[in-house]
Amino acid sequence: MNTWRPSEQSYIGRIEWSSLKYLWKLVEDRNVTWQVCAGLGARENDLTLFPFADYWWFYAGFTLFVVAMLAVDLGVFHRRAHDVSAREAARWSAVWIALALVFNVLLYQFTAAKFGPGVGSKIALEFLAGYVVEYTLSVDNMFVFVVIFSFFAVPSHLQHRVLFYGILGALVFRAAFIALGSVLLSYHVVVILFGLALIATGVRMLFHDPGETSPDRNPLVRLTRRILPVSDGFHGKHFFVRIDRAWHATPLLLALMAIEMSDIVFAIDSVPAIFALTSEPLIVFTSNVFAILGLRSLYFVLAAAVVKFTLLRFGLAGVLVFIGLKMSWLNPFPITWSLAIIAALIGGSIAASLFVNRRLP
Repeated sequence: MNTWRPSEQSYIGRIEWSSLKYLWKLVEDRNVTWQVCAGLGARENDLTLFPFADYWWFYAGFTLFVVAMLAVDLGVFHRRAHDVSAREAARWSAVWIALALVFNVLLYQFTAAKFGPGVGSKIALEFLAGYVVEYTLSVDNMFVFVVIFSFFAVPSHLQHRVLFYGILGALVFRAAFIALGSVLLSYHVVVILFGLALIATGVRMLFHDPGETSPDRNPLVRLTRRILPVSDGFHGKHFFVRIDRAWHATPLLLALMAIEMSDIVFAIDSVPAIFALTSEPLIVFTSNVFAILGLRSLYFVLAAAVVKFTLLRFGLAGVLVFIGLKMSWLNPFPITWSLAIIAALIGGSIAASLFVNRRLP
């Protein structure tokens, strides 16, 4: 078969064939494609800078880094079960936050070198906004954790173990939700539906107290009770124990199941919220992971003080409503404004809580 070539008499034949091949080579370059599309007025959210097929090595390396950090955490620093003090938890919180900020700087440098400083700044701000949203929404989960540990009477020196394995499950569930979300949220109607769902969740949060949650009605807890008999008390750090030649679940496993179920429910709200701030699955994944890694230490820092943030749920509700509006109506919306509004809602609710508590006798 003869290969078609433009004739010199045709309109397109006026362009040298070698020039066409050169132009096609430029189009194949993602950096040039980004600049060309931006020049034509395309929205940046319509382009994915870090497709999984091209950056699988980054996902793999990042996952190995997370696994290594968790192994060091459990195998070295928490090899023996002990009560985690607020000071120790504060140090670990600082470590996780510092790692997230260092990663953000490296992400900016890599993106700026490949796509230009403007794109690098946008990506860095999107990661920061996603991390802040995920981290602050996690505070609402602290109320649920306190209720779960109190309900099952989990000793303080075993709570870190439950949270550690809860984090492992959360990482798996988040990866699955993010992969699914990156596909579903490519459809505009799905984006609108998720936005409306976030608005409804935010409104419900205004009238729902997390402390009213009953862990005993948790679906995973009820399923575990149906599958395995439960021992009367704790058996050290074990989730399972053999009694009279039969395996029994311990209350520690029931607490873990309740934690896992609460994170699944939490992820349904938080993952779409991050997708409202960025269209890059890489940013959604990494910001989620860094926020989750700091969740355990954040719990031990805030466990005693979380009851003082009486108005925090109103700030979190405002964040969910704003992000829902952003997904369903206000898109595109400047990322700098989004970050400022989120910080104002969270910071304002915390400041108002402290002010009200100080005025109370």
